[in-house]
Amino acid sequence: MKFQDLLYYSLGPGVEAFTTRRDSVLPYPVVQGHQVHGSRVAIVDRPDIRREDLEGYDALITNLPGVAIGVRTADCVPILLSDPEKRVIAAIHSGWKGTVQMISRKVIGILEDKYGTKPSDLQAAIGPCIGPDSFQVGEEVAAVFKDAGFPMDRIWQFMGPKGKKPMEGGHHINLPEACRWTLLEAGVPEESILVSGIDTYIAPSFYSARREGIECGRNINAIMLK
Repeated sequence: MKFQDLLYYSLGPGVEAFTTRRDSVLPYPVVQGHQVHGSRVAIVDRPDIRREDLEGYDALITNLPGVAIGVRTADCVPILLSDPEKRVIAAIHSGWKGTVQMISRKVIGILEDKYGTKPSDLQAAIGPCIGPDSFQVGEEVAAVFKDAGFPMDRIWQFMGPKGKKPMEGGHHINLPEACRWTLLEAGVPEESILVSGIDTYIAPSFYSARREGIECGRNINAIMLK
């Protein structure tokens, strides 16, 4: 078991959070949903909950100590949230569709309503995901972000005509910045948001569906209250 292969995040006392690298081994079981690139949020309120019970959920929340929750990614953005004051955590799978639906803002709303979380108390980690230079999209996808109200001057860039090399030219979206902006808009302090800065498309130690194909493995992004 290679714990050095895990990318750890500091999200407050009494919280363990990490992303697996390629072929690394989970140190303990992690509750995961059946993700569908949507914005449904599940509350994990018992330790024996199964993936079959979490069909269609792209975000999980729990306040159960010793129960790790997580999301699987291979270019999509993983977001891990911790409220050290209320002792509640969340794991979010935010692909471009979930990002447009502002799934992280929905999760924070549930944390506020159900657990009394103050967004200003939240600690957040944005894990390895596809970077802006690698996330070439069609003009129609860029338009979806614009219509959703994202600050295009911060998350969009047109890099000229498409070239012969993969991801060369065309429209590009900065997906981790779009997620960071959503967290900021929801009230999470800038200094409380950790961005890994790792581009899965060019980092061979992490899985990338765009580089390897949709059937590739997945990076597990987990968080647990100790």
